[in-house]
Amino acid sequence: MKVKILITGSNGLLGQNLLELFLKDPENYKVVGFSRGENRSGRTDFEYHAIDLTNQQLLEEKIKQIQPNFIINTAAMTNVDACENDKEGCYDLNVHVVEYLAAVCSEINAHLIHISTDFIYDGVKGNYTEEDIPNPLSYYGETKLLSEKRLQDSNINYTILRTILVYGLVKDMSRNNIVLWVKESLENKKEITIVDDQYRAPTYVEDLALACKVSIDKKATGIFNISSNQLLSIYEIAQEIADAFGLDKNLIKPISTSTLNQTASRPAKTGFDLTKTNKELEFYPNSFKEDLQRFKQKII
Repeated sequence: MKVKILITGSNGLLGQNLLELFLKDPENYKVVGFSRGENRSGRTDFEYHAIDLTNQQLLEEKIKQIQPNFIINTAAMTNVDACENDKEGCYDLNVHVVEYLAAVCSEINAHLIHISTDFIYDGVKGNYTEEDIPNPLSYYGETKLLSEKRLQDSNINYTILRTILVYGLVKDMSRNNIVLWVKESLENKKEITIVDDQYRAPTYVEDLALACKVSIDKKATGIFNISSNQLLSIYEIAQEIADAFGLDKNLIKPISTSTLNQTASRPAKTGFDLTKTNKELEFYPNSFKEDLQRFKQKII
């Protein structure tokens, strides 16, 4: 019997990658996508519904009609500064929608896979395990932590995948990501300034999508860290991108976070301990350098 999977935010970077992954295996998976506006994936071999996820009544009605076995919630407001400026909109999408999904999952006995973030931490320690105590510095981080707590307090089967600085490429993208931005800037011979005092372990979107599939196939529950396996400064990340695509590193200029005057605070150092992910999901992420080579092969 086919596993029925509902993907919220199916027009997004992760959403479109999930479509590609599950639609490769139509014998075993039936896929439904929810997103705002028209279907932007370029694929017509799945059921698509244009929907405002914050409309609780409509959302619950549609999900009860579909009766999915799993819901993968990729929808979120992720622009950290925009979340500070539109707290109501941020809370609606990042917390209320998760509450609605958890409620309907409880009714129909569906398993919810939810994407969370390294921004639930304050960045003092770095190399976080799933058990480390969160302390978000931004409203975005606060709402993502609240959404986690809503699931932990529920009676449903859930999987929380925490991730860091996701990048990749899909059809008709609504927003950029660090790899594409650095690559395009350097290709256009544009000088860019990059912070050298924030540290991250970027995540290739295909790995995050695969982690969602592994979680479904293993019926894994609980919290798991998903990222590349090496912590780099964002300046070092930009240099790796230049190296991978044979671009001029001299155009990359280091600056400190304090000079940016950003609306929201960012954690200085995140990164994940992947021990639990390796052991329980049998999932072994690569280094950023290795992942960049995979990405390069896909887009050249």
